[in-house]
Amino acid sequence: MNVTLAVKQYISKMIENSGPGMKVLLMDKETTSIVSVVYTQSEILQKEVYLFERIDSQSRDSMKHLKAICFLRPTKENVEHLIQELRRPKYSVYFIYFSNVISKSEIKALAEADEQEVVAEVQGRSWEPSMLSRCTQGLTSVLLALKKCPMIRYQLSSDMSKRLAESVKQIITKEYELFDFRKTEVPPLLLILDRSDDAITPLLNQWTYQAMVHELLGLNNNRIDLSRVPGISKDLREVVLSAENDEFYANNLYLNFGEIGTNIKNLMEDFQKKRPKGQQKLESITDMKAFVDNYPQFKKMSGTVSKHVTVVGELSRLVSERQLMEVSEVEQELACQNDHSNAQQSVRRLLQNPRLSELDAVRLVMLYALRYERHSSSILPSDGRAEQERSMVQSVVEYGGKRVRGSDLITPTDAVAITKQFFKGLKGVENVYTQHQPLLHDTLDQLIKGRLRDGQFPYLGASSLRDRPQDILVFVIGGATYEEALTVYNLNRTTPGVRIVLGGSSIHNTKSFLEEVMLTTGHSTGGDRAHGSGRHGNRR
Repeated sequence: MNVTLAVKQYISKMIENSGPGMKVLLMDKETTSIVSVVYTQSEILQKEVYLFERIDSQSRDSMKHLKAICFLRPTKENVEHLIQELRRPKYSVYFIYFSNVISKSEIKALAEADEQEVVAEVQGRSWEPSMLSRCTQGLTSVLLALKKCPMIRYQLSSDMSKRLAESVKQIITKEYELFDFRKTEVPPLLLILDRSDDAITPLLNQWTYQAMVHELLGLNNNRIDLSRVPGISKDLREVVLSAENDEFYANNLYLNFGEIGTNIKNLMEDFQKKRPKGQQKLESITDMKAFVDNYPQFKKMSGTVSKHVTVVGELSRLVSERQLMEVSEVEQELACQNDHSNAQQSVRRLLQNPRLSELDAVRLVMLYALRYERHSSSILPSDGRAEQERSMVQSVVEYGGKRVRGSDLITPTDAVAITKQFFKGLKGVENVYTQHQPLLHDTLDQLIKGRLRDGQFPYLGASSLRDRPQDILVFVIGGATYEEALTVYNLNRTTPGVRIVLGGSSIHNTKSFLEEVMLTTGHSTGGDRAHGSGRHGNRR
C-alpha cells in the first residue's frame, strides 16, 4: 500500500471535481504539510492551482476570479475560521473537503453562514473508491453464497455507512432472482456500523487467547511469526492457529489467559502420568516450556500442545516485560469508570514508569483523551515526545471523539453499573480485569429486543422488519476487533433462535488501529513510532 500515492490521488480528485479555471488551495497548518509532501509546486501549478493560503491568515486579499478548494481538518478552530470566511467570501465558489467526519451541527452552521450561496460542495470523511468496491464485493459475495437478500440498516451518523448500504443494495437488487426466498422466512438483516462510533475498544488490551495472540504477536491469515522469540526452535518460527484444524485452539480461543494456561497444564499432566515417577511438577508456564524442551518424544507426539505452550509462554513473557496487567487495570478504569482525578493520577503514574512501552504509553493517553476530552492536554508529556504524541492524540479525538460519535459511548453511571470481574489462573498469572463491553454489545442487544432506534439506525428503503431478526450480519467500517467477536460469540450462545455473523474491513490490534486512525485523519505516525508486537490488522 502506497500511502503517499493514495493521498496524492485524493488531492487530485478534489482539484478535478472543482472543474476548469484558476484555483486557490485553502489549508490549515497540518494539511499544508500533507500537500507539500505529496506535491511539488510545479506539479500542482499544472492543475491550475495558482495560490496557496492558510485558512487562519488575516492578510488574504479578495480574489473573486478564483475558485477555492478548502482542505481542512474538522477542528472547531477550522470550522469557525470557515464560518467567518463564508460570511465574507473572498473567492467566487468554495469546494470544501474535511480530512475526517464533520458533525451535522457544524454542517448546519456552515450552511447558515453561506448566505451568499458560494459553497458548491462539502465533503467529510469519505470512501476511497477501491475500498468501497472491495467492501461491497465482500458483503455481496457472502450474501449471494448464502442466497440471502437482507434488509439493511445503517448508522445514520456515518455517511460512509449509508454509502456502503446503498452500494450493497444496488448489487443485490440486480441479482434478486438468485436469492432463495421462503414465504414464512424472516428476512436476514445487514447492520452496517462505523468504527469511529467506538474508538475505545480497539485501544484496550483484550485478554482472551485469540485477542491476546493478535495484540501481542499478530495474526495474519491464521499465521503467527515467532521468529523473534528468544531461543525459538526452527520448526516453531511460524505456526498456524486455526479453529478449523486445531481442536485445542477451537476450544480455548474465547477463554481468558489463566484458563488457557490451566488447560495446557492439564493436557501435559495427562501425558506425565505415563512417565516414570519423580518428574518435575508443572507449577508455571516456565515449567511447562522446560518440560517440552526436555522431552523430544513428547514434542513429536504432541506438536499441537508444543505449539500452544510456546505461544502462551511468549505471551506470558510479553505480559511481564511490558507490565500489561498494571496497564490493563488502568485501561479498564479509563474505559469503564467515571473518576477523573483517580484516572489522571493512574495514567501519570504509569507514564513515569521507564518499563512502559511507547505503544502502551500512547494507548493510555489516547484512552484518557477519549474519556476526558476537555482535559486531554494535561496528560501529555513535556519532553521531545510531546509534539508527536499530541498529533496522535488529536487524531484519535478527530476520529472518534464526542463530536463524531453517533451513540452514547460513555455514560456517568459506568462506575456504579459495572462490577470488577477477576479470573484466577495458573501461578504467575495475576487477576485480569475484563469490565469493558464494546458498544456493539448494547447495539446488538437493542436490535434483538426490537429497541434499536430507527432515528439512529434507519432502514435503507421504505420497508422495515416487524419480527425479531433471526440472521444478523454485522459489518464494521474501519475494522472489527476480537473483543467484539467474543461479544458476538456470547450472544449467539445465549440467544436461542438468533444467529449473528461479524465482519469488517479489517480485524484490528492496537497498532493497526492507530495506523487506520492516522491515515484516515491525514496525519503521519512519524515513521513507525508506535512500536509494538502486533502486526497490521488482517484485511478481509
